[in-house]
Amino acid sequence: MRPKSFIHPNRRQVIKGLSLASASVFMPTMMGAYASSQDDFARARVLRDTDREGNTLAALDAINSNEPILSINTANNLQLAIIQYEQIVANGGWKLLSKNVYGLIVGNNRNGVNALRNRLLTSGDVQKPKKTDKDMFDERLDAGLRFFQARHGLTISGKVDAETYYALNVPAENRLAQLRLNALRVNNLTGSISASDRYVVVNIPAASIEAIDSSTVTQRHTAVVGRADRQTPILQSKIHQINFNPYWHVPKSIIRKDLTKYMQEDPEYLTKFRIIIYDGNRNIIDPKTIDWTTDEAVKYAFRQEPGAENSLGRVRINFRNKHSVYLHDTPGKSLFGQNRRFNSSGCVRVEKVDEMVAWLLSRNEGWDVTSVNTMFNSGERVDVLVKSPPIIHMTYITAWANNQGSVNFRDDVYDFDKAGKVVFEDA
Repeated sequence: MRPKSFIHPNRRQVIKGLSLASASVFMPTMMGAYASSQDDFARARVLRDTDREGNTLAALDAINSNEPILSINTANNLQLAIIQYEQIVANGGWKLLSKNVYGLIVGNNRNGVNALRNRLLTSGDVQKPKKTDKDMFDERLDAGLRFFQARHGLTISGKVDAETYYALNVPAENRLAQLRLNALRVNNLTGSISASDRYVVVNIPAASIEAIDSSTVTQRHTAVVGRADRQTPILQSKIHQINFNPYWHVPKSIIRKDLTKYMQEDPEYLTKFRIIIYDGNRNIIDPKTIDWTTDEAVKYAFRQEPGAENSLGRVRINFRNKHSVYLHDTPGKSLFGQNRRFNSSGCVRVEKVDEMVAWLLSRNEGWDVTSVNTMFNSGERVDVLVKSPPIIHMTYITAWANNQGSVNFRDDVYDFDKAGKVVFEDA
């Protein structure tokens, strides 16, 4: 049975509206400027007693587990989450929050705090408060908001920023539909997975990677995946080869969409990034002979030499597929620190890639993290076949749950939830 499609609120409209309204919402009044000494004392106590770092660590601990996102456990936990959210919806869901909630942070004592607390109580993110001022953003609410942010893959700031405000206002009915849809996806994929399997899962909406051995996540990596107009494909294959210090053979699509534009802006771009042009006979072509205002460049082959500037970094991880995508290192490490990591042209960049490569080669004699990094630093071009190649699942899971009761959600970045898509051609 095909689930009904559903539509989330428009993120851009919500965030744009917040930026326009924030100034008027938070203009202080003369009355607010003279807080009572009692309020000052309560605020000082809350700021003193709130362990922000401890609350962040507790939130991360609650969402991090060794359960694979594709597993029987996750399938069962999704069913429990569906029951939980069915009850929330039956009870009327949660109220949408007004803009006076935007910007709230621990120590605030004003309108909107109680509405935020009630919202997080409804979704189970915050404990019932002790006897307190209902308008005081206290230590328990700080812990609850950080847990909510962790569950939704947001920056854990303890502040109702634009991304958090948007996520808080996704209706409970939408979240329930999301859980039901993803339960079908997980069930569809886990039937072929054995408890003894060794496999890799790339979850595109979460921009994350899991390395799994015998039903246990042994490594979890932050990733950068394809943006909406250059999507990372959903597929299943086997990781069979590691290329150390690889060349980068630039795809035709990137030559057309990117390199042509870059060369018009900076004629030395290819030279700076050590990209060489070849014709069909392997003759090197001078970039100055190409008309960069046309598509002439597409008829040539472009290859970037190994090195620090190489777009693939120090390693490429290969699996056979018709989309010509792969996992790889990157010289642009700063992207891993972003909240929304949808920046690539379809391939997947891997943080701490040396640890992943060591895991992939752990059944090859003589390979560990030290030897992998030695090979990186040598600059030597070496290809290594992976013994007992693990399966790789490139997946699209926007909602899942773990044994600790954490129900996690991610945005529908490619609109597959909106389309009610369960089965993917190559998965």
